[in-house]
Amino acid sequence: MERRSFLAAAGATVATSLAGCSGIGTTGETSTESKQTLVVGTYSPFIDAPSSSPGAWLKEQFESEFDARLVWQTPSNELNHYIERKKAGVDVEADLYVGLNADDLVRVDETLDESLFADAGGVSGQGDIKDGLTFDPEGRAVPFDTGYVSLVFDGTATTAPESFEGLLAEDHAGDLITQNPSSSDTGRAFMLHTVKQFGADGYLDYWADLQDNDVRVLGSWDDSYSAWSEGEAPIVTSYSTDRVYANRYDQNLKKHRIRFLNDQGYANPEGMAVFENANEPDLAREFMQFLLRPEVQGEIAVRNVSFPATTDAKLPSDYAEFALEPPEPVTFTYDELQGSVSGWVDDWSQQFAQN
Repeated sequence: MERRSFLAAAGATVATSLAGCSGIGTTGETSTESKQTLVVGTYSPFIDAPSSSPGAWLKEQFESEFDARLVWQTPSNELNHYIERKKAGVDVEADLYVGLNADDLVRVDETLDESLFADAGGVSGQGDIKDGLTFDPEGRAVPFDTGYVSLVFDGTATTAPESFEGLLAEDHAGDLITQNPSSSDTGRAFMLHTVKQFGADGYLDYWADLQDNDVRVLGSWDDSYSAWSEGEAPIVTSYSTDRVYANRYDQNLKKHRIRFLNDQGYANPEGMAVFENANEPDLAREFMQFLLRPEVQGEIAVRNVSFPATTDAKLPSDYAEFALEPPEPVTFTYDELQGSVSGWVDDWSQQFAQN
């Protein structure tokens, strides 16, 4: 499901960023001298999504085992809050961030002269991470889950095409709702998939054709999925775990069908990383190890409606029936995104603004 807003480039002032996390997203508890306090930044739905979230369960389990207090921070501008604090030369006031992906990390490194994150070090469990999910060549971010961006369609209203070109057919005019890649992770992943498919020199032509076929672009996953759910169009860009959610709430599975265009799904692994100069770096790494345990990996996947990052996660026996993986996962590496992703998004935004 939708996780974070795209990191704002210039425009978010330092003052706004510093104000954005004054008590936001914490548990309301105050730390005591007898316990260590681990402060973890994340995106809001990780702890308070309308359906289910892993945050509260993780806090309860971690605190029951470790002599420590876990405090979640969910600033309104998410990861950009910590970037702005780093730029301002003040303490980021957190130990760990949970929920960044490869293009987030590229943005961090292109924005800051100093490192925001420290090396992950010897966090146990990393050897069980699935091949192809590790996205940080410098070893700071460790994946903890992943998702595959796909089409979700109402099978009682249409049959989604099997290829990207099929979305341009006249009989699918106005059928697709997707998201703005400058403000939505899901929309950015779908745009990156079109770059992967048509190349940096061809993806804008494809999007021009989508515009001619009346594609509808909304600002967030929430907005687009709500519009789709209300029947405003039969196809939406979403995640291939959609049927997990639908089955959980006894919805009509015929209205929640998955299509992998060209038999591909864009992989969007999420990682966690310790902040440089964290107050509790050792405890932060213990928490990272905790998140990679098989039973915890399974709970994160179920509660975050995602896929685990590790090969040994313990999942319900019927999870694979509803959580679909593409025949061919595709993605861009950190090195491929570096120096390119911001330009691709900017060019997309400029084209849409002109049309």
